[in-house]
Amino acid sequence: MLPVAGLTRRKLLAWLPAAGAAGVVVTEALAGSDTGRVARAARHSAGGHGRGDAAGHAAFRGKVDADRNGFDPHRVLRDFDWGKTTRLPSGRVLRQWELVATDRDVEVAPGVTFPAWTYNGRIPGPTIRAREGERLRIRFANGSRHPHTIHFHGIHAAAMDGVPGVGAGQIEPGQSTTYEFDAEPFGMHLYHCHVRPLAEHIAKGLYGAFIVDPKDGREDADEMVMVMHGFDTNFDRENEIYAVNGIGFAYMDPPIRVKRGELVRLYLGNMTEFDPVNSYHLHGNFFDYYPTGTSLRPAEYTDTIMQCQGQRGILEWRFPDTGRFMFHAHQSEFTELGWQGFFEVV
Repeated sequence: MLPVAGLTRRKLLAWLPAAGAAGVVVTEALAGSDTGRVARAARHSAGGHGRGDAAGHAAFRGKVDADRNGFDPHRVLRDFDWGKTTRLPSGRVLRQWELVATDRDVEVAPGVTFPAWTYNGRIPGPTIRAREGERLRIRFANGSRHPHTIHFHGIHAAAMDGVPGVGAGQIEPGQSTTYEFDAEPFGMHLYHCHVRPLAEHIAKGLYGAFIVDPKDGREDADEMVMVMHGFDTNFDRENEIYAVNGIGFAYMDPPIRVKRGELVRLYLGNMTEFDPVNSYHLHGNFFDYYPTGTSLRPAEYTDTIMQCQGQRGILEWRFPDTGRFMFHAHQSEFTELGWQGFFEVV
């Protein structure tokens, strides 16, 4: 029997070989309670966190029901939302989107359901994409039971900052607002809720990627986006599951298929709450790294980078050989708790 008093995530890892538990539905009522700790311990004991498992993901057996969740990390990976376009009288392109905040249960690992707050029903929210210099208009409706905003990283007027007390400020349940600004600077950016308590609003799932392409574009590539994050399933301000694009171990089986010799471009951002940094490591290769993507010259040639929350960048590389190559956080605990996957090079 697992001890309850003083149980932490790290202590829990020592108990991984313990046997036999079913899936767990976590609720906010469990937050920090003994019941919540037991639920967390039971969930972790179900699979042993890959001890002795070559793929490293025996802890979460089975598959998440993407249809029930309403989003699939494999579709999120290459799903770039360019919005709806019209022309302003000046001739400039106007791109428009609608984002809706909703409360919904999300299965974040097989048998683990999390009461999430989402943009458009998915974690991360839609990957908004535009070209440098275009005018952007985002209508935001709050269908949640809680107040929310959208704060976009980038350059814009104070009234468009998505911060309570400034401009439209905090958007109450049932209300809506419109954010409008120019697409600048080019690069890989993020957006997220900025209502306090800020940590909880981010940790519950209210974030997404925001990409601005240079006016002259970039070299053709197999492009994909990954937003790193975690899930605090018992609300004790520690993450029990780590993931990219919503689901732990989503890219282990099936892996991400790419072509040998083709340029791969990864837009990577970190929205992990409750941990000071997250990281990305690519096996068997090196990549050019463009911090924030605001320069066309890489700053580093490496196989591992580190990002604090809100940091982001663009990674580019080619695979010279076929085969299966792992990628994961280079914090081993994050890897064991969900943040790892494979590229299948064909």
